[in-house]
Amino acid sequence: MAKQITYRRVYEQAAPKDGKRVLVDRVRPRGMRKEDAHPGEWLRDVAPSSELRQWYGHEPSRFTEVRRRYLAERHDTGHREAAEHLRDLATHNKLMLLTATKDADHIRAAVLAEWLAKSR
Repeated sequence: MAKQITYRRVYEQAAPKDGKRVLVDRVRPRGMRKEDAHPGEWLRDVAPSSELRQWYGHEPSRFTEVRRRYLAERHDTGHREAAEHLRDLATHNKLMLLTATKDADHIRAAVLAEWLAKSR
């Protein structure tokens, strides 16, 4: 059974209740050193491809399509291993997905959390 899966911005302070913290962005958050994020892991390959991220451009009107394409990328060779590792982490740990994205309604961490919850 999957443990609790939550997400938030990486800039928020770490808390003991977070569980396993996993940074799910392809690039390092601006203005932050990796060690300052306190991630247990940094899974770059679970993030959307650079091409998809650039196409999206944080345009909310494109979110439905970017969500569809992003979920399809989970099956690509480059993403599959990281996605399976994240799925395994979610099975055995309380999981906090970390992202630098500002728009809470249109973030990939939310898509990942939903995907993980449904993939159990």
